Amino acid sequence: MSRPARIADRSPPLALSGRRLALLALGIVPWTILVAPGGTTLVFPWGLFDPTTLHVTTLPDYLFVLTSGLPGRLIAWPVSVLCYLFALASAFAGRFEDRRVTAGLLVLAGASHASFALGFVFGVAQVGLVVLPLGPVTLWLVAWWFHWPDLRGALHRG
Repeated sequence: MSRPARIADRSPPLALSGRRLALLALGIVPWTILVAPGGTTLVFPWGLFDPTTLHVTTLPDYLFVLTSGLPGRLIAWPVSVLCYLFALASAFAGRFEDRRVTAGLLVLAGASHASFALGFVFGVAQVGLVVLPLGPVTLWLVAWWFHWPDLRGALHRG
């Protein structure tokens, strides 16, 4: 028996529904805030930002210039961004979107970024370091709010 179509499924393929706007908004909020005695760093999907000096390290610079010799746990951030980008692509695929895939990618992005953020908590012995992992919370919140029926259906059918 097929699931009845939801109203959101009937929107035009590229219409900016609330769900798609929420997905886009995930790209402009910091996913992790690192507060250390030496300063604060905001980790966005597109790069690192130091609000004190206004210095930006883009994700490509992080990946191709700065990652030599870094612990593997720090690669979880780019992996989470990749999952997020695939979720965006899925959400904007119009009639080809499988909302279960979009939801699953959001959950995976949140899990990967949680491992990145928790890596600072358990992997860095720095006194006074505060880690605020907003990304996993917001990714999972969007997945739950807009995709809970899709996730529940995917879990019960598997």
